[in-house]
Amino acid sequence: MKKIACFLVCLMVLFSAVTAFAEENAAEAPVVYFTTDISAQGIQALYEAMGVEVSGENVGVKITTGEPPASNYLRVDLIGPFTTMVGGTFIENNTAYGGSRAATQMHKQVAEDHGFTAVAPVDILDEEGSAIIPVEGGTVLKENYVGSHLLNYDFLVVMSHFKGHMMAGYGGALKQLSIGCASVEGKCLIHTGGKSHTSPWGGDQTAFTESMAEASKSVVDLFGAENCLFFNVMNRLSIDCDCSGFPAEPDIHDIGILASTDPVALDQACMDLIYQAEGNEAFVQRVERQMGVHTIEHAEAIGLGSRTYTLVNIDE
Repeated sequence: MKKIACFLVCLMVLFSAVTAFAEENAAEAPVVYFTTDISAQGIQALYEAMGVEVSGENVGVKITTGEPPASNYLRVDLIGPFTTMVGGTFIENNTAYGGSRAATQMHKQVAEDHGFTAVAPVDILDEEGSAIIPVEGGTVLKENYVGSHLLNYDFLVVMSHFKGHMMAGYGGALKQLSIGCASVEGKCLIHTGGKSHTSPWGGDQTAFTESMAEASKSVVDLFGAENCLFFNVMNRLSIDCDCSGFPAEPDIHDIGILASTDPVALDQACMDLIYQAEGNEAFVQRVERQMGVHTIEHAEAIGLGSRTYTLVNIDE
């Protein structure tokens, strides 16, 4: 009986320790805020719920201007009011694959045609070339080439349309931080796992996904995590990127908007929602074929953020 009593006491102590550990980890986990309201008001409500103040003289709002004629880029009526409220400038880089946004003047015309210049200034970050920033803690990249104008900003808001992607598997906050903030030569460097500054083609897929994670960390390190805020909009959930002018129609219904100060937690939360969604087969197949989740895994491994998170539904 004494042995049984001793065992039960030990079991209770162990259970208490495990419970305390779980509660402590939950308390430390980054928070991802969620709303089903895909509107300018929904973005505003998320911002207020987060209790984070966008500050600084120069606020960059990272967007994708969208490849004509019919891509799924985030429309101005959705993200414009928030950008105006924080006094932000829409920021973007030229593409490395050609198209209507491969050169600055053409790109500015697309931004105007899509309504961005009517709402806020638009800055093509690599109009005057690249700036080199260090990559700390990486295993593939030692440095990252970003649009030189990125260094002019002191707060970064990343507005991402969460969707599939032909090469990366998916596009969200981490892709906006890496490929999105990279100059043309930086895009080539990331795509090839540090092998080429002049061509984005032919790189190893594992090196590519890990380079995206490492480039993302370099951008957050540049600003400081306290000066970054991330929104992922889960609408028009095509398997194709906003870089496609003729994307496939979505198989998944619109889900909502998520926001966090942790881009790893944010992308993981969105991916979890995709895996739970009806009609997700094509999207999941694309993510898994292109090792999309490995970008999130590597980002956590190098200390950019956490895949463990607390989801707060502000609609409830």
